[in-house]
Amino acid sequence: MTSAAQKASVLREALPYFQRFRGKTFLIKMGGSAMDDPALVREVIHDIVFLELAGIHPVIVHGGGKAISAAMEKAGLKAHFIGGLRVTSEEAIQIVDQTLHGEINRSLVETIDQLGGKACSIHGTSVFKAQQLYGKSEDGQKLDIGRVGQVSQVLIGDVLSALSKQLIPVISPLGAHEDGGETHNINADLAAAALACALKPAKLVYLSDVPGLLRDPSDENTLIHSVSSEEAQSLIKEGIISGGMIPKIASALEALESGVEKIHFIDGRTPHTLLLEIFTKSGIGTEIR
Repeated sequence: MTSAAQKASVLREALPYFQRFRGKTFLIKMGGSAMDDPALVREVIHDIVFLELAGIHPVIVHGGGKAISAAMEKAGLKAHFIGGLRVTSEEAIQIVDQTLHGEINRSLVETIDQLGGKACSIHGTSVFKAQQLYGKSEDGQKLDIGRVGQVSQVLIGDVLSALSKQLIPVISPLGAHEDGGETHNINADLAAAALACALKPAKLVYLSDVPGLLRDPSDENTLIHSVSSEEAQSLIKEGIISGGMIPKIASALEALESGVEKIHFIDGRTPHTLLLEIFTKSGIGTEIR
């Protein structure tokens, strides 16, 4: 009886959040090493299906960097990065496309269907228009890194159509060049933020393999639970947010300015992290409000 009462208490605590978010859209970016573990992916998808059945409209943008590197190695191509950007040749973009959309995207859609949800696979080129993105050498010179793009335009027609049919859209981070239409590889974090700016969901959630924003990257006990956009900018100036987190946070702040209510950074390796962050008072990761 005690266990049953505890479960009932948890449901009661979550009730105001269900009431607040019913009918709202959540954009969830799935990435990090948590995506390498099929069991963890299945747990996250289970919670996403739960959100959909609770009346919330999830939209998924996924990454897949490690899977791409493995596929390139298998094909005899060495992964090479400049400034955190994957150098993507004409040959490599075919592997990137096949891995991201042909394998990862399809697997996520199949898992959603297996767990009682209904999903829709959307190739990123029908959502994202892209411009060529260049890397920089150590001395600041512009470098051609191949088929890598930055989002120049977002088309949300296919996403809205899927949501109107009560489907969960699953979108690969690929873009069609705004001039010739060639496929470009897009950083999944930046693709998700760009989509959030256009879609204006109630929440943009980054699922990765870190607990959230840490004051000390080596100490998970220094987790920052909640910050305002102004405080996040101060953390960048202080150097607490640094390296590859800077463009991620900057794009998230842009999404906030466009109308997204809150941004969440949570650890996909933690069981039910998505539900704990959104449907409990204390949360589990970092929210930027």
